[in-house]
Amino acid sequence: MAVKVRIPTPLQKLTGDKGEVEVQAADIKGLLESMEKNFPGIKARICDDGGKIRRFVNVYLNEEDIRFLKQEATPLKDGDEVSIVPAIAGGSK
Repeated sequence: MAVKVRIPTPLQKLTGDKGEVEVQAADIKGLLESMEKNFPGIKARICDDGGKIRRFVNVYLNEEDIRFLKQEATPLKDGDEVSIVPAIAGGSK
């Protein structure tokens, strides 16, 4: 299934400076594996050593946080859009 993935600016150097890529996958876990195959090193930036999405990385399927769906087992269908959004920390005094 063809899924569009929006890549955040800090990870675009791994995708050849592309802000969007298309991936074939049945679920989020498969999407991450496919992205790693096509863009080596990207999975390590998104997932921890156990293969789980890092807590400071948010992944949205059609604007819905996958943490409230089935997380890495969230199924995908043709035409879905996945956004990878790193959390931003900071503030002022």
